[in-house]
Amino acid sequence: MVPPRFAITPPEIDRVVATFYTAVRRHEVLGPVFAAHVHDWPEHEAKIAAFWRNAILYERSYDGSPMRAHLRAGNVRAEHFLEWLMLFDETLRRCLPEDSARGWSALAHRIGAGLRMGVENTTPGAMPPVLR
Repeated sequence: MVPPRFAITPPEIDRVVATFYTAVRRHEVLGPVFAAHVHDWPEHEAKIAAFWRNAILYERSYDGSPMRAHLRAGNVRAEHFLEWLMLFDETLRRCLPEDSARGWSALAHRIGAGLRMGVENTTPGAMPPVLR
C-alpha cells in the first residue's frame, strides 16, 4: 500500500469538495462556467472527490480524463484556473489543518498548471509558449 501524499482522510476530502463547490456555484466567474455543464451537483462532487482520493490517497476510485473534460466543455478558458485555484486555496485554508491544506494546495497548483496549459495550447489562435 502506498502512503498518502499528506495526512488527510476521505471525509475531509469530501468536506473540502462540497465546501468548494458551494462556493463555485456562487462565484461570479466560475459559477456560470460550471452551471453550463453540471446538472447533478452531488454526482459531480462524488466524481471529483474520487479524483482527489485517487490523487492523494491512491485509492484508484476515479476513472476519467480531467484534460478531456475541460477541453470538451468548450467554455473553460486558461484564465479560469487562476480563479479556481484562489477559491480552492481559500477553501483548503478554511477546512483543513495547515499542513494538509499546504500539501493539497501544492498538488492542486501542479495539476491546475497542466490543465491551464492544455486549455491554453488548444485555444484557437493561441500562440505556442516561448521557451527560453
